Amino acid sequence: MPIRVLIVEDNAVARGFLARVVRESFSDELSFVEAAGIEAASAALDLQGDGTEAFRLILCDLEQPDQAGLTLLARLAGYPAIRIATTLHSDDDHLFPALQCGASGYLLKEDRFEVLVEELQRIVRGQPPLSPSMARRMQSFLRAQNLPEGDARALTPRESEVLLQISKGFTVKEIARLMGMKGQMVNEHIRGAYRKLALASAPQQALLAGATLDT
Repeated sequence: MPIRVLIVEDNAVARGFLARVVRESFSDELSFVEAAGIEAASAALDLQGDGTEAFRLILCDLEQPDQAGLTLLARLAGYPAIRIATTLHSDDDHLFPALQCGASGYLLKEDRFEVLVEELQRIVRGQPPLSPSMARRMQSFLRAQNLPEGDARALTPRESEVLLQISKGFTVKEIARLMGMKGQMVNEHIRGAYRKLALASAPQQALLAGATLDT
């Protein structure tokens, strides 16, 4: 059974480029659905109810009009696929709302082809990107929620420590050595922080943050 991939991007050239990135990233057989906007993407997703194999990878452009990309990501919360935001913007203000909406990671469309292939492979392997500034922002946001200990949305002490070390500029390999654990466990804590951010964020909160950037 081929891996089903949905690419949501309003620019035809960019859709083709991202499809090439995905093909280069996998040795498996792939099946693509390309959607030029949220309506076409929603139609493709609604067809999953007819017994069609579900999408396992979704790439969603954030530069669509009227916050369509964030709206789709928010709608897909809980959908069993790796959801990746694609964007021209590398700043946290644009990327943070996408993570709040449940994106599993992000790709910067202006990066070189080989860089995008490497980044996509890392995300699929469970190694989501996280910059020092993004780690600080995630930690600050979750602390501000004042979640009680044991709440499913609250960071564990290990997750909080990993975010702290990333915010200081340490790499996954360096953090593994500092904390006495394997690199894959560090990545698991990063994924945990991603999940907690999405759980603690109301979709309208992320959409409002994204809308503020466009005004």
